[in-house]
Amino acid sequence: MTTPAWLASLAEAAERMPVPRRMRPPREGGRHSAVLVLFGETDAGPDVLLIQRNTGLRRHSGQPAFPGGSIEPSDPGPIACALREAEEETGLDPAGVRVLGTLPELYIQRTGFRVTPVLGWWHTPGDVHPADTGEVASVARVPVGELADPANRLRTRHSDGSTGPAFRVREMLVWGFTAGILNQLLVLGGWERPWLDSGAAEPVDAVPPGRPGVP
Repeated sequence: MTTPAWLASLAEAAERMPVPRRMRPPREGGRHSAVLVLFGETDAGPDVLLIQRNTGLRRHSGQPAFPGGSIEPSDPGPIACALREAEEETGLDPAGVRVLGTLPELYIQRTGFRVTPVLGWWHTPGDVHPADTGEVASVARVPVGELADPANRLRTRHSDGSTGPAFRVREMLVWGFTAGILNQLLVLGGWERPWLDSGAAEPVDAVPPGRPGVP
């Protein structure tokens, strides 16, 4: 199936997505990983696939995220890693996905991960579910319209004192690394709407330093 014009345009813009100074990878070091930023489309418009991790996990307990994880020696690169992790976590059929490219590599200082977001078009959607029940609590296709709705947007304050964008959608609070990417994509896709920002930031618990993982 042909990639929709809105997504082709987003993919082109995302390749040049600006990377904040604090998220620019160092020359060397860090653990390589990848996440799948998978867009689909229904009668209600574009949507994106998110998972919510189980509570009680050693890392990222209860956090919404893109499917993804560490690049293993058997993975040829970040694209293969992102598709493999998505299949393992959600039961996604990689044959239904067209990879459109990768976003600039991002660095998470507090965990030491170098993360490559892989942008995909879900041209043939299939059933998805928590395939890895030990790690994934739920899987959701979140409409872009809900992410862009000012009523669902807020700011969170993290334990290191920083603040960032967040979203309340589908009974999830999406924050941190995942929310930062979604926020950038809303801007690049032309979906962003003026915030109803009260100026207050809701506190959330960040992952303790030294704990590996991808938010």
